[in-house]
Amino acid sequence: VQLQASGGGWVQAGGSLRLSCAASRSIISFDTMGWFRQGPGKQRESVATITISGATYYADSVKGRFTIFRDNAKNTVYLQMNSLEPEGTGVYYCNAQSVTFGYNTFWGQGTQVTVSS
Repeated sequence: VQLQASGGGWVQAGGSLRLSCAASRSIISFDTMGWFRQGPGKQRESVATITISGATYYADSVKGRFTIFRDNAKNTVYLQMNSLEPEGTGVYYCNAQSVTFGYNTFWGQGTQVTVSS
């Protein structure tokens, strides 16, 4: 399985970016998909998750500002990021998890987001 993340870039605080994660197979085969962030000198942390049923979960730090959604026809999951803050700077990784045939987790290559103050 390949996950291709894109959409990162440089933005001023208060700006918006939309990240995309394109999967090499049908995303309805995954139980969950999500986005993780790794800031400079920090551990990787979960930012947003969407389940196969469409339920969504967010880190407290991004609630109300980020939205995760998917397009099953395009096998793509998106992360719309609004009102970005400098603390949002980091590498964003796409993740997919499946438990149908044992637990499997897949990672994309990451896309850099830089938010300047």
